[in-house]
Amino acid sequence: MGILFKLGIAVLVGMLGGKLSNKLKLPKVSGYIVAGLLLGPSVTKLFNIKELNNLNIVNDMALACITFGIGNSFLISDLKKMGKESFIITVSEVLGALVIVFSAMYFIFGKSLAFSLVIASMSAATAPAGLVMVINELKADGPLVRNILPVAAFDDALGIMVFGIAIEIAKISMRGTSFSIISIVVNPALEILLSLVLGLILGVIMSYVGKNIKEEDQLVAFSSGILLLAIGLSKYTGLSPLLVCMVMGGTVINTTRAYKKIFKAVNSLTPVLNILFFTLAGASLELNILSTVGLIGVVYIIARALGKILGTAVGAEIVKSEPIVKKYLGISLLTQGGISIGLSMTVKEMLPEMGESIVTIILFSVLVFEIMGPILAKIGITKAGEVNGMLSKKS
Repeated sequence: MGILFKLGIAVLVGMLGGKLSNKLKLPKVSGYIVAGLLLGPSVTKLFNIKELNNLNIVNDMALACITFGIGNSFLISDLKKMGKESFIITVSEVLGALVIVFSAMYFIFGKSLAFSLVIASMSAATAPAGLVMVINELKADGPLVRNILPVAAFDDALGIMVFGIAIEIAKISMRGTSFSIISIVVNPALEILLSLVLGLILGVIMSYVGKNIKEEDQLVAFSSGILLLAIGLSKYTGLSPLLVCMVMGGTVINTTRAYKKIFKAVNSLTPVLNILFFTLAGASLELNILSTVGLIGVVYIIARALGKILGTAVGAEIVKSEPIVKKYLGISLLTQGGISIGLSMTVKEMLPEMGESIVTIILFSVLVFEIMGPILAKIGITKAGEVNGMLSKKS
């Protein structure tokens, strides 16, 4: 049975899973993952592990589109309005998740430094899609809502950077080589800096050329080519494709008035890519491994939630945010999705020794948080009195 036939089955079954998930009032991504699980080695065996490992181009392109879209949140004029409040809350939230998840893995389960650090670095990212859905559904507005999306976008960016540093430390730890300032600080910092530069250059090119392309199909083709170029150059030079594509998106939105049509062109690529990405991620989930890491998965979920909630509360206290922000922002930022799955796939590729366990834990976590995250966000926004933009007097 050819791989193209199998990919066709994956798209159709994933689409049906997403539709069924919607009927059950759950996020589509949950349906995609469960559909993929049915197609993978644990159930029907339509896909085997070797085939899944050979389909990294699908993951790469889907993640390029996802991270490029995150750049849409970095319009400089909006960032200035947000000021330091959202930034400090984000840093505190990321540190909270990182410290508590790392401590749980390293001290409670006795996992290696590499494993604990890598999986902790993946705990910060928030999936904004579910949050946008809830906010639009409730027509919500107020101090809490105005912090939710900026912090979600910032923690994705910061999380990708922290992940890059964690991977470098993990490589050193697993090789048994000695630690040094150069290996721990300079190399990751240089990778981040060069990723920012490459993303900026490609983003400027994309803005300049993209604004002059009139035909929609030509713009879609051009955008696809630039994203593939970004992925290829990043991998060839050892830089972060996720960070490069995110900076490209941020550059486009700040350098051309035609950014809407460029983002629309990229978004036109995402429906099929997203279905394939999440369905194939579900297919890579092996139930026999899940049974061996089940307790760790549960503790990871609790530690991630606790870290984000406490970290957000501390950050909000530092900047003297309104009481409703301190109280409800943390539980409104628990959604988890594409970025976390993408980072886990990167681990599987770069550190295969721990890749299977990490992918399983992350996919289990995503299933839980994609279901519970939007529900908790809805509860937080409602309790804050910001439904329909009406801020109640209660705090």
